[in-house]
Amino acid sequence: MNNKCVSVVIPTYNEVENVKAIAEAVKEEFKKELADYAYEILFIDNYSTDGTRDIIRQLCEEDENVKAIFNIKNFGPDNSPYYGMLQATGDCVILLCADFQDPVDMIHRMVREWEKGSYKVITAIKKTSKENKLGRFFRSVYYKTICKLSDTKIIEHFTGFGLYDKSFLDVLRKLDEPIPFLRGLVAEFSENRLEMPYEQQKRRAGKSHIRFFALYDIAMRSVTSYTRITLRIATMFGFIMGFFSFLIALVYLIYKLVNWNNFDTGMAPIVIGMFFIGAVQLIFLGLLGEYVMSINQRVMNRPLVVEEERINLPNDKK
Repeated sequence: MNNKCVSVVIPTYNEVENVKAIAEAVKEEFKKELADYAYEILFIDNYSTDGTRDIIRQLCEEDENVKAIFNIKNFGPDNSPYYGMLQATGDCVILLCADFQDPVDMIHRMVREWEKGSYKVITAIKKTSKENKLGRFFRSVYYKTICKLSDTKIIEHFTGFGLYDKSFLDVLRKLDEPIPFLRGLVAEFSENRLEMPYEQQKRRAGKSHIRFFALYDIAMRSVTSYTRITLRIATMFGFIMGFFSFLIALVYLIYKLVNWNNFDTGMAPIVIGMFFIGAVQLIFLGLLGEYVMSINQRVMNRPLVVEEERINLPNDKK
């Protein structure tokens, strides 16, 4: 066995049907394919209420290589995994879903590529998926839109599943990012990375707990963190609308002067115009509000998560 350790970070939230199975699958992967490596399995639980924590405690008691962090509340699908990665103690960290949508057998493939020394980050890219076809279509549209709008080339169909060298994690720690968007940070700070394709599997059991508003929040985080063009579009659109409004007003004035007694515009154009301009204003005010909220969160600089308990880990936090 060499002296290197691989940390596998597994975020959980109400995964009572999967948590024991994923731990056993990871152990089996190391036993068969990576017997020359030490390992730790770090569960970071986002305030599960279905018995997931009881199973994790039992796993930690049975094996000191299984470790856990329990949060005092649900801090969302971004903060908790990111914080878990920063607390891992291995020479590299693999972020893995608990629901088996990320293939466990990719762990040894990523580690073998990493040990060659050429890449500090290996990103797993969903080339195909057994998920809902409509969902994948909308995700594809989202990624292509963000790539067009952003100065940083966001990695398409990358969920965070991948391998990260401890030197890259040190970079993330120095950033001290209060509202992390891992997909963007990986794209921005890991130019020398390997992209490894895979087919995303269906959930082994249970249902996804990431709802529409959580997905919307992730999308808005990418917009506010990595795009400026959206605000500039609002400004340019305002100038364009003002210019056309002036031309239309001038045409109406001339037409009214020429046909003083016969010209009757009616209320319809005015009402339609008011509703259109009002809708555009609300859209851009909402977008501006997202940027302001992002700035506010950064200014407050709240912790990523607040721990309730940690098991088999040193008390000093990274």
